[in-house]
Amino acid sequence: MHYFFFCRDNPGVGALRKQTEQAHWAFMDDYAAGFVARGPTLTDDGTAQTGSMHIVDLPDAAAVQRFAYEEPRHKAGLYSEVIIGRWRNESGRTMWEYKTPLDAEQRFLVIAQGVPAAAAGAETLLQARRTHFSRHNVEPRVIVTGSLLSDDGSAWAGTVMMIQMPDRAAFDAVWHDDPLVKAGAYRSVEVHRWMFGGRR
Repeated sequence: MHYFFFCRDNPGVGALRKQTEQAHWAFMDDYAAGFVARGPTLTDDGTAQTGSMHIVDLPDAAAVQRFAYEEPRHKAGLYSEVIIGRWRNESGRTMWEYKTPLDAEQRFLVIAQGVPAAAAGAETLLQARRTHFSRHNVEPRVIVTGSLLSDDGSAWAGTVMMIQMPDRAAFDAVWHDDPLVKAGAYRSVEVHRWMFGGRR
């Protein structure tokens, strides 16, 4: 089962991040084979870290709790919030299989929490999104995308997507006309600058 984790930084934790770096990497090494995507979120200008995202395959609820709350940076107080959700991989790949160079473009993490009433029509809207992305030649820019799910995995609950675009304005233009957005399927949407992560 895949799970999405987003850990939002407390302010002023740059020094603490450095202090916990080796312990963080050692903890994450145990999960290396199960990652679909991982990496830090950044300020809009890309100069500072604001959080950390992981999508990883885990066997059960106990493993989810350990990954989220036993991680050294969480235990050290680096994060103000941890968002956790079941997730379905609709790309059928990991971020490491996305080969388009970054060059002068930007990568974004989209966290869109769904409205429960939209779950019944989600599959139709997801197909409409694929058509929309294809029409605007966005599909090749999607690094990884998938649906957040209810705790039991039975119902659509939102979207987590990583995408590469020329800039934020280019992303906003496509997102504005996304079928799920136009249908009011989301109660909240966060768009973060983002970069590939993993042990250097």
